[in-house]
Amino acid sequence: MATAKPTLTDSLSFCLAQLAAATGEGLGGEKDPATNETPLGCALLALRTRHIKAAGGIERFRARGGLRPLLALLRRAAAAGPAPSQAGPGSAPSSVASAASSPTPASGPAPSAVSSSTPSPPVRLRKTLDLALSILADCCTEGACRAEVRRLGGILPLVTILQCMKTDSIQNRTARALGNLAMEPESCGDIHCAGAVPLLVESLTACQDSLCLQNVVRALRNLADSPQHRLALAQQGAVRPLAELLATAPDAALTSALVRALLELSRGCSRACAEQLSLGGGLGPLVSLASHPKRLVREATILTLANLCAQGLIRPALGNAGGVEVLVRELRQRRGPNGASPASQQPLVRAVCLLCREAINRARLRDAGGLDLLIGLLRDPRASAWHPRIVAALVGFLYDTGALGRLQALGLVPLLAGQLCGEAGEEEEEGREAASWDFPEERTPERAQGGSFRSLRSWLISEGYAAGPDDISPDWSPEQCPLEPTEPASPAPSPTSLRAPRTQRTPGRSPATAIEEPWGREGPALLLLSRFSQAPDPSGALVTGPALCGLLTYVTGAPGPPSPRALRILSRLTCNPACLEAFVRSYGAALLRAWLVLGVAPDDWPAPRARPALHSRHRELGERLLQNLTVQAESPFGVGALTHLLLSGSPEDRVACALTLPFICRKPSLWRRLLLEQGGLRLLLAALTRPAPHPLFLFFAADSLSCLQGLVSPTLSPALPPAVPMDLDPPSPCLYEPLLGPAPVPAPDLHFLLDSGLQLPAQRAASATASPFFRALLSGSFAEAQMDLVPLRGLSPGAAWPVLHHLHGCRGCGATLGPVPPPGQPLLGSEAEEALEAAGRFLLPGLEEELEEAVGRIHLGPQGGPESVGEVFRLGRPRLAAHCARWTLGPEKCPRKRALALVGLVEAAGEESGPLTEALLAVVMGIELGARVPA
Repeated sequence: MATAKPTLTDSLSFCLAQLAAATGEGLGGEKDPATNETPLGCALLALRTRHIKAAGGIERFRARGGLRPLLALLRRAAAAGPAPSQAGPGSAPSSVASAASSPTPASGPAPSAVSSSTPSPPVRLRKTLDLALSILADCCTEGACRAEVRRLGGILPLVTILQCMKTDSIQNRTARALGNLAMEPESCGDIHCAGAVPLLVESLTACQDSLCLQNVVRALRNLADSPQHRLALAQQGAVRPLAELLATAPDAALTSALVRALLELSRGCSRACAEQLSLGGGLGPLVSLASHPKRLVREATILTLANLCAQGLIRPALGNAGGVEVLVRELRQRRGPNGASPASQQPLVRAVCLLCREAINRARLRDAGGLDLLIGLLRDPRASAWHPRIVAALVGFLYDTGALGRLQALGLVPLLAGQLCGEAGEEEEEGREAASWDFPEERTPERAQGGSFRSLRSWLISEGYAAGPDDISPDWSPEQCPLEPTEPASPAPSPTSLRAPRTQRTPGRSPATAIEEPWGREGPALLLLSRFSQAPDPSGALVTGPALCGLLTYVTGAPGPPSPRALRILSRLTCNPACLEAFVRSYGAALLRAWLVLGVAPDDWPAPRARPALHSRHRELGERLLQNLTVQAESPFGVGALTHLLLSGSPEDRVACALTLPFICRKPSLWRRLLLEQGGLRLLLAALTRPAPHPLFLFFAADSLSCLQGLVSPTLSPALPPAVPMDLDPPSPCLYEPLLGPAPVPAPDLHFLLDSGLQLPAQRAASATASPFFRALLSGSFAEAQMDLVPLRGLSPGAAWPVLHHLHGCRGCGATLGPVPPPGQPLLGSEAEEALEAAGRFLLPGLEEELEEAVGRIHLGPQGGPESVGEVFRLGRPRLAAHCARWTLGPEKCPRKRALALVGLVEAAGEESGPLTEALLAVVMGIELGARVPA
């Protein structure tokens, strides 16, 4: 096959030469008879079809200086057209500058800078422009060329051509070149300054060619690269024609371009953008396109709808168009097993939360299953950064009884309590435009500028839910519920203010006269919890372990004074008779006392944790709340409820009731009947060795038994082992030591032989008198009565030492302290246990008592700790068990040590709970061990 004959246009140098020559000679020139084209036309055609499209062709064209003559050619072409007078080098054409400086109203597209009746350019000029613009647009796909075009001032000629040449092909290629240049932020700013936006907007309404519209739409999309530029585009009417085009059902390619452009323009959606999109009829088509088969169109549409939710004025219309259901469905899909990453869910979460600000959208969201979705997000630890926003959104359902019931059934209350005690992510602030549009004329923008929480507070006031920032009118409130103080709240509210009767505020009251209540990150959660607490029976939701822990964590752990609303919630619950049984069943009363009065939280047990010192106001609050429960418990209703729980409740309820009674009952007739006569105390003691029904059960039990002991014997001081160091207690004279010297007086007439071979001197008469065992052994008919060396089997020297001292009349000489190990060492298997066993075997009850006292003095004295109590109890001695019980329930013991000692006793008792039960029962009742105790 013959090779095609080379032509001059195959040379890049020739083409560039023709391009340079045209800038000086004009755009026409003589036609070449062979091609019926001018040399410039041939050169431009070759540049576009061969040189530019070749590999590295754009770079070679730029490196050879092709952009400068190309731009010069465009300037001459612009000047050859019907262009208006220029204002000066580098400035926009007068009409363009005028359009840029005076943006059109947002209600419609910008007016044409030049009449649409402008005559079309000559065919030759149009063809030259088409080729030159196509080459420039191709070159501007590379960053180096874009920078070079900007440096050479190539933006203004393009804007002039866009203004003057109304042919679709020229408008198409000019818009494409501007769109490519707008990919650079610097060029994008220059294009805005040159006044291109009104001309592009005009092209949207004037052009009929789909490809031209796509390039114009793309140029507008690329020009929306910053919040300032997006606002400028909206203010110059760029959004409405896009929405109108979308509503006319264009072809697929144009639809894709339109939704992508609307997505960019709606980022940080401005009021002008929302108004124009609504006026252009774009909401319905956008909602319809949310189910488009093409993923790019579908996702861009959904994100556009999410962006629009930032404007309160458009949210009601968006809901009417079906946007709520679309966004809820999409968010549910993205959260599914095969859903998208959490980052892609963020705009949808924000949109759904914003939709909760209008009543009509709340109803739609509830019917679409949005409540389940929001609760699922609150449960998801990966969504913790959104939790404050979600809780603030749920406040919108504050007076929707059906929604509140659904939220409670889904477990909102413990999640809210977790928000009070957990670390939440920082929530981005919402502008005033995001406020609810239910009452737009009553908005208070000056208060809404502080962020999403202040916007929410302003919204509550504007909707009439509250007369002031701290006022929420309840449907129901217990009679003794503490409410708003009449004076500015102090950092430490007094108990009187906690129980002051509530005064109803009138809706017409000015917010300026209301008391400013703290409203921080916890404000929405506390507002919802307060609403739940105002129900006739809030016990099932709020009087639970998680809910109470969340409230108490916030009250005691807030960096500053806690919100008075939290204190009112706690007081409202303790004043409600319907909550009494729940406080008993959930160990709520014991938790209040432990956390607020004693300063021991669940996290502090059993190992203490570094916490701020217990504040006096926490103790006062705890005592006040327990007093509220006492009032309920001692009322006729409370007596019946407690009696029913103790006698007819489940085993767990009966134990909880017995444990709680000492905290909330002060009438002797009541607690004596329930705890002593009807077996509540024995029920509690028997439960100590069973699996604990609460993490703090043993701590609660130790505190309960101590309180009960104080009720039974308020003036009795339990007899404890002496707390005096041994070196300050002078011992009695020793009667055995004279037998041990080199010249014993009197001389021993007997020696005891130990297993170790050690021989210990003794007096036969004194030994026989001290014990019936030794009387029978040494003075009876046994062979040992005739022996001078009597063996004592199974006795070590340390254990035999106190035995020999006791046989010779020593009482209190200190010999019994010898076999007792120091605190921290085990007593089981020690010489002290061996000595106690020998004292029992040799019928020496006095020695047993003296040894037990020695063990108590060392292990249950000032040097002993809670861990020693279990060691002593393991010896299995009844008197020592009583000592352990007295040490544990001693009034001067700190609650933590008391509870740790009880833990040790329970571990030591094991399955044999009888001795422990009897010891504790005797100590609580103030009865000596062995005496008759109530059945």
